[in-house]
Amino acid sequence: MGAEAVRAETDDAAGRRRERRGWYFYDWACSVYSTTVLTVFLGPYLTDVAETAADAQGYVHPLGIPVRAGSYFAYSVSLSVIVAILFMPLAAATADRTGRRKPLLALAAYLGAAATTGMFFLSGDRYLLGGLLLIVANASLAVSTVLYNAFLPSIARPEERDAVSSRGWAFGYTSGALVLLANLALYLRHEDLGVSEGTAVRICLASAGLWWGAFTVIPLRRLRDRRAPAAEAGTAVGGGWRQLVATVRDMRRRPLTLAFLLAYLVYNDGVQTVISQASVYGSEELGLDQSTLIVAVLLVQVLAVAGALGMGRLARSHGAKRTILASLVVWTLILGAGYFLPAGAPVFFFLLAAGIGLVLGGTQALSRSLFSHLVPPGKEAEYFSAYELSDRGMSWLGPLIFGLTYQLTGSYRDAILSLVAFFAIGFVLLARVPVRRAVLDAGNPVPERI
Repeated sequence: MGAEAVRAETDDAAGRRRERRGWYFYDWACSVYSTTVLTVFLGPYLTDVAETAADAQGYVHPLGIPVRAGSYFAYSVSLSVIVAILFMPLAAATADRTGRRKPLLALAAYLGAAATTGMFFLSGDRYLLGGLLLIVANASLAVSTVLYNAFLPSIARPEERDAVSSRGWAFGYTSGALVLLANLALYLRHEDLGVSEGTAVRICLASAGLWWGAFTVIPLRRLRDRRAPAAEAGTAVGGGWRQLVATVRDMRRRPLTLAFLLAYLVYNDGVQTVISQASVYGSEELGLDQSTLIVAVLLVQVLAVAGALGMGRLARSHGAKRTILASLVVWTLILGAGYFLPAGAPVFFFLLAAGIGLVLGGTQALSRSLFSHLVPPGKEAEYFSAYELSDRGMSWLGPLIFGLTYQLTGSYRDAILSLVAFFAIGFVLLARVPVRRAVLDAGNPVPERI
């Protein structure tokens, strides 16, 4: 290899390292929404707002449809995911065909940040406003994550991706813990600061939007767009769904990639539902106060950092697939234990939160990096669009089943137990995927451990 080639390779490696450092910061920026808004504050708060607006039988009537107030948040999450499905394929097709991922990432990120900041105005009986802002913010997060994940194959070599993906999740959980710690201080001291409890919650919600918007600047400055061929540029407008159909058809020639996506669709639906509904379960079924829930989620955040990095190391010695399978067994045990948790016992809830934290980050990080090996070169955004449909885009079934179970039984314990099926079925489906052959079928080099 000549001197110029060595210098070019060195410069390229340095450029990728700089991009990776910027890439990590989108996890740092947007994960605060998932933690502060979706996991802790919005579920119980929007449920209270809906209950304030409910009739004597405990129902609200969005668009004339009778909905039990306790199910309104779960239904809103489910609807937000369906809305995301409509926009993710268009964003992915535009990104792949024009090579301009950064402007689309900026649009989705700042729309979501603005909707989250607007939650400061959610008060009284404005449950419809809360549902609308939740739908916009959640859908925007899903679209932006498609574009963000699509950068991974271009900034990390195959043997680096488990570690890079795990570090990204670790960044996200660290920022979530820091902001949530500040929110806990505000919430506990709200009377000393002269603000009501509701106002303190609304400040916490808005702070997530401001954080999201502020730190999105870093990845937008450091990541590089890779230009698409001239023949493909400008053909994406209106072609998002056609591209998705073409992607699915292309995946039919790679049935093992499709098989992994199916497994991921199922078990990740369970993961996302646990994340979004845990605070409602803790407050409404177990009778835990808001400060207890915040401490529990802080525990999840801190241990999720260690869990993501630790499971990344396990993947290097045992392979990503085996490590994910082990985590699904732990998820099943956690839900079983959650069903029997006694009400008003925060210590047991903290133990459950610790178990969730140890597997949460690793399950998500290793799934993302494993899928990156199954993507044909040059089709990153469109394949990650399909992945995101399985991640956030198809994660409407879990919240829907959770909400329906509660609406029919009036028991959040029955609702949480219904989620066990997602992890059990996902385990069986993933166990049947020969990942080494799947990597070869995608035209990628097979890492030593996978």
